[in-house]
Amino acid sequence: MLRRAAPRLSTAPYSSLRVNQSIFRYYSSKPDDTDIESMLAKPTWSVRSLLPDPAARPSSPTVTPAQLKHLLRLSALPQPSSPEEEQQMLETLESQIHFVREIQKVDTTGVEPLQSIRDESPEAVKESTIGLEQLKEALSKERVIGRNKKIQRIESARNDRPDGDAWDGNALRYASKTKGKFFVVDTANS
Repeated sequence: MLRRAAPRLSTAPYSSLRVNQSIFRYYSSKPDDTDIESMLAKPTWSVRSLLPDPAARPSSPTVTPAQLKHLLRLSALPQPSSPEEEQQMLETLESQIHFVREIQKVDTTGVEPLQSIRDESPEAVKESTIGLEQLKEALSKERVIGRNKKIQRIESARNDRPDGDAWDGNALRYASKTKGKFFVVDTANS
């Protein structure tokens, strides 16, 4: 569960990814008397540190042009129209793969996984938990009817029609003309 505001990201290049221990320990630790202003004053990592160095070319590409064309075909995306466009797509894909690998290097031991992006405080969990009383109340507003044992809500004041009739689930009741289980619509041709 995130307990503090995220540090401001810097675009200044850093030589190594130091987010692995400092930031995750910061988020997973219990609130204490840490000076947050001094902690946020100097960024510990940047987005650029996660991107590949433009000067350093990988010795062997991760994705070949044939694999790129295959991925585009599987994704129903248009094939590159020129060799320059193909090269640009390969470079973008290599950059994204590098980014994901850098994120995967982060040591998350001891960090509680985020279950969802919502308030996970004990008060919020208690508020969203359905108890026996709420369940009994909801079930008291239902009844089982018919040989197929359909569940039907018992009519309440908010389900009443403006003319005072409560809807009983029978859509054909208000039809002027029916044929078996169907209502009949008169058209100009009939």
